[in-house]
Amino acid sequence: MSNKRASQDRKARLAEIQNQQKAKERKVKAGIAAGVAVLLVGLGGVIFYAINDAKSQQLQNLGVTVAAASCDAPTTDSGGGTGEHVGPGSNKPDQTSVDYDTIPPSHGAHFATPDVSGRDFYSADDRPALETLVHNLEHGYTVLWYDGSKVKDTALLQDVADKGNKLPESTGKFKVVEWDASRGAFPAGKPYALVHWAKDAGHRQMCGDLSGQAVVDFVKKYPASDTQEPGAP
Repeated sequence: MSNKRASQDRKARLAEIQNQQKAKERKVKAGIAAGVAVLLVGLGGVIFYAINDAKSQQLQNLGVTVAAASCDAPTTDSGGGTGEHVGPGSNKPDQTSVDYDTIPPSHGAHFATPDVSGRDFYSADDRPALETLVHNLEHGYTVLWYDGSKVKDTALLQDVADKGNKLPESTGKFKVVEWDASRGAFPAGKPYALVHWAKDAGHRQMCGDLSGQAVVDFVKKYPASDTQEPGAP
């Protein structure tokens, strides 16, 4: 009996040692898995930053330098218009246009529905109404207007539109649109205008030439999150 009991005790101790060893192995594996998860999260963040930084680099290398673009300082345009709708679907259905107090407008009354086409570039042939695009401004969009009488080659502008929509500060909320000269003239020598309607006021920056770096600087200063209606599409 004593030999049998001794054998049972040895088996019990062996099983306990094996269980302890397995528990240690599980802890080691869990630690390794946790470390790998942290590493992957960190690596993902680095990759995300690198991708967005690469997109920024791609855009900022387009066109001329900021100095060569001869951009004016951004304006701060005070004025209302938040939630003020005119035209079809509003309580002013017969009002088909708005007399804006800046050229191009950076705030003001607008049509009831913004442009939700998903397009980022428009020429004079197919652009939405100005009052429609002002509603987009209210939702955090940045619009780069260009004077079609001065700017004929739009290939670069289309590239800017595409890359501007991929910046983290303006993702999906950046449009390049040909200006309607019947709504007023841009200042002499300034055929480009960056416009954003921020929480505090409207902002316009007039430029003499197209600079990707100027676009990057503008949308970083006035991101899509800085808007009259946060969360609006």
